[in-house]
Amino acid sequence: MEKSYDKISLKTAAARILGEVKEFKTASLLTPVFMILEVICEMIIPLLMSVIIDKGVSAGNLNAIYETGLFMIITAVCGLAAGMLGGKMGAKAAAGLAKNLRAAMFRRIQRYSFENIDKYSTAGLVTRLTTDVTNVQNAYMMLLRMFMRAPSSIIVAMIMAFVISPKLASIYLIAVIVLSAFMGMIMMRATRYFTATFEKYDALNESVQENVNAIRVVKAFVREDYEKDKFKKATENIYRMFIKAEKTVVLNMPVMMAAVYSCILLISWLGAHMIVVEELTTGQLMSLLAYCMNILMSLMMVAMVVVMVSMSQASAKRITEVIDEEPVLKQKENPEKNVADGRVAFEHVDFMYAGQSGAPVLNDINIEIKAGETIGIIGGTGSSKSTLVNLISRLYDASKGAVKVGGIDVRDYEIHSLRDAVAVVLQKNELFSGSILDNLRWGNENATEEECRKACEIACADEFISRMPDGYNTHIEQGGNNVSGGQKQRLCIARALLKKPKILILDDSTSAVDTATDLKIRTGFSEELPDMTKIIIAQRISSVQSADRIIVMDNGRIDGFDTHENLLKNNTIYRDVYESQNSGNGDFDEKGGE
Repeated sequence: MEKSYDKISLKTAAARILGEVKEFKTASLLTPVFMILEVICEMIIPLLMSVIIDKGVSAGNLNAIYETGLFMIITAVCGLAAGMLGGKMGAKAAAGLAKNLRAAMFRRIQRYSFENIDKYSTAGLVTRLTTDVTNVQNAYMMLLRMFMRAPSSIIVAMIMAFVISPKLASIYLIAVIVLSAFMGMIMMRATRYFTATFEKYDALNESVQENVNAIRVVKAFVREDYEKDKFKKATENIYRMFIKAEKTVVLNMPVMMAAVYSCILLISWLGAHMIVVEELTTGQLMSLLAYCMNILMSLMMVAMVVVMVSMSQASAKRITEVIDEEPVLKQKENPEKNVADGRVAFEHVDFMYAGQSGAPVLNDINIEIKAGETIGIIGGTGSSKSTLVNLISRLYDASKGAVKVGGIDVRDYEIHSLRDAVAVVLQKNELFSGSILDNLRWGNENATEEECRKACEIACADEFISRMPDGYNTHIEQGGNNVSGGQKQRLCIARALLKKPKILILDDSTSAVDTATDLKIRTGFSEELPDMTKIIIAQRISSVQSADRIIVMDNGRIDGFDTHENLLKNNTIYRDVYESQNSGNGDFDEKGGE
């Protein structure tokens, strides 16, 4: 999805971001208060310096120097304390906002249907949860601290300067107007470069993620140099964009310094003349010079805040897009929570993926499956076998018709209750870092070790677990990289069985298992789980021929739905595949596939 977040207004993004401040509102409100107190203390100090010079040093009055100096120390300490408290509160508020934003995005992503998830790349979501949130966090801290401190400092210093000498203070005013206009132009140009950088971060994260996930493939095909070049290009793109932005922003400094020195020279020259004619005292001139530096440095702070906020605008929109993304799957009010049994019915179901044109992926699917039946599904690559079973647990909604489980439309169920009654072992098996028991208990967090062993016995996983040194406490590496493909599949099947579902769906989940073990697993299903509806997708006919009935799919349609014996007699595709596989000449995709 290319830059769809541009459609989100800045006002909407700001409202959404500020809505996540929540329990950190107090810290957010106290931060600017402390910053303003710090500014007041800082603005008093130049006045006290003027008093020391005019009434103490010039008049030779030590008491005035001591008294004013003590008051200056107290003021400085108060300013320091206010600054420290403001920094602490600001850090707490900004870090808290970042925490809430990440939590809000993660919670929303967990509610996404597959259709929602398909809109985003994994790398893009990672960038939004990390880099984009960090940008917003930094901008929020700058807004709370600098954006309150710097304008307040400019305003107070300008007022104090005009109180001392309106003539000399006019120099500040002209300098501030000229600098504001110039820095505004610089910031507008730099903002475009900063905004364009975030798409480059997505590409960088995608490169890293693909390389790490597929590191074995990279090494097997000796593609390290290719991956290095790919990563180098991604980093160079970000480098070039930041260089362009920084080259623009760096113009602020020479312009600022030119303005500072010009103001100092003009004030010193005019101030000296005014001292001679007794229109100004030496202490007042020192105060004006201090206010000059304060005003111009505060203006630089404002410029920094503008840069940070400009950088964070695109980040705020990207975060808002994720948080405001409405899950496609809606749950009705007062949904059904009890799945009676494992009956499944497809009533004239069509399905198309979002944004797809042309013929439906599934076309007029009309079948009924009885509770406790074992159903095989066989078909060529791209025949929509996985799409068909995804509709049962409502990972997607049918575009037309109805899918029923336990005699009730899946759209009438509470989503959690429906998915709790349907266990799916997907084509791509995922294990998580932790022990084997930890992974198994994803199916049932309260499962006893004995229940885990029983599920593993049915899935034929117990035989290899018992050979491991630590048995069920053996540590599984991230992604299950320290177990074989077949072992991973059997662990995932056992994990699904621990849910004790009414419907078990195996989506080509024994493809890495040898035929003898595959037969043991199917025998275990029939003997141990007679009341559970079992739907098995497979490429090997031997994996499904003992099923009660078999669905033959071809190009999104059901070409046959019958027993193994009847399909051999009446279904050409099934018969051709059976003969090719038993003669050793090929598999489904080579003979009778699409």
